[in-house]
Amino acid sequence: MAWFVLYTAARAEKRVEERLVQMGIETYLPIHRVKRRWSDRMKMVELPLFSSYIFVNTTDHKLRELLLINGVSRIVYYLGRPAVVRDAEIDAIKEFLVLAENREIISNGDEVEILCGPFESRSGKVIEVGERFAKLYLEELGAKICVSLLELNKKKQA
Repeated sequence: MAWFVLYTAARAEKRVEERLVQMGIETYLPIHRVKRRWSDRMKMVELPLFSSYIFVNTTDHKLRELLLINGVSRIVYYLGRPAVVRDAEIDAIKEFLVLAENREIISNGDEVEILCGPFESRSGKVIEVGERFAKLYLEELGAKICVSLLELNKKKQA
């Protein structure tokens, strides 16, 4: 038994995980929580840490059968063989998620959107990150400001 990686259809990770669990396959789908903003509210949503990827603990022979499951696109390969993920790497992902729980990782140089306050909906570039605040540069105003990390949302890169 080893941990392998399956590539799923877009946004099908949770449904694929349910199907695999029903078949008795041990799975690991790392989930993290992020803030999402709608026109009338902000909400925390749970998203896969790695879009379209799910880890399965199975044998090499049984792995090929998993391609028949609806939503599984392919097996991830490395050097011509199905990619094997060590237990230590799975544990490291789990440890990272515990450390990053309810926190979006924001670092220097990131483009962020301000979610509330007097600069709501403005975008800025992170200059410096502290424990609770980030210093931003707002290009449209030519100003540097400090904003609570709780009031920031990292912009998706295109």
